[in-house]
Amino acid sequence: MAEQLTDDHLLGGRLRFSQPARGYRVAIDPVVLAAAVPVREGERVLDAGAGTGAASLCLAVRVPECRIVGLELQRPLQRIASHNVMQNGLDARVEMIEGRLERPPPRLAAASFDHVMTNPPHLAAGATSPSPARERTLAHVETSLDLAGWLAGCLRMLRHDGRLTLIHRADRLSEVLAALLGRAGEVVVVPLWPAAGRPAKRVLVQARKDARGPLRLLPGLVLHDDHRSFQPWLEDVLRHGRALDLADGGPDG
Repeated sequence: MAEQLTDDHLLGGRLRFSQPARGYRVAIDPVVLAAAVPVREGERVLDAGAGTGAASLCLAVRVPECRIVGLELQRPLQRIASHNVMQNGLDARVEMIEGRLERPPPRLAAASFDHVMTNPPHLAAGATSPSPARERTLAHVETSLDLAGWLAGCLRMLRHDGRLTLIHRADRLSEVLAALLGRAGEVVVVPLWPAAGRPAKRVLVQARKDARGPLRLLPGLVLHDDHRSFQPWLEDVLRHGRALDLADGGPDG
């Protein structure tokens, strides 16, 4: 591949993972996102804004019989994601496609997925100075779609009663909830606390399309202990692919 890549690993070495040496680099968010998707064997999942494929790969390893399609706007990232799928031998049930969420390729029919998982661009357009690395800007800053439009696109791809799972900035939670209002219910919000007593920077949100159940705000999960090490539950997610059951509030943080 033309891009300069680093050879890394996910899930404690179970997955080989290539990513750009500069620009878009994977942190813990996509791994935690994949752990929170309540997919069952035989179900179809759309990874909206798949990047280099980290969330898709982690979910595919955890649930061997599910099928995953990653949709990625940037051709260079889509190519790397496809490479990651191939080098892990997952190409029989994981596919990475280049395309826009607002105008998906014709082969991706609306209302055809049991689950959509997404880690949308975290910054509103104009909220920050553009990065010299174009790929990093497109991954982190909204362009053609704002957050409401992004989530509307995700819901459009879900079948009736399908579940949307996303991770996003805590300070944009009100926008997330507004975008779901009237379109999805049974919303579960899980704050991710960097450490005990610290404000949450991220939230996990899960909702069911066309449902009308009430919102639940769960106690949340603490990421780090007093020594800045990952909490045991997060080590299990990052190294062993442990699932997070948001319906039960997840593990003790």
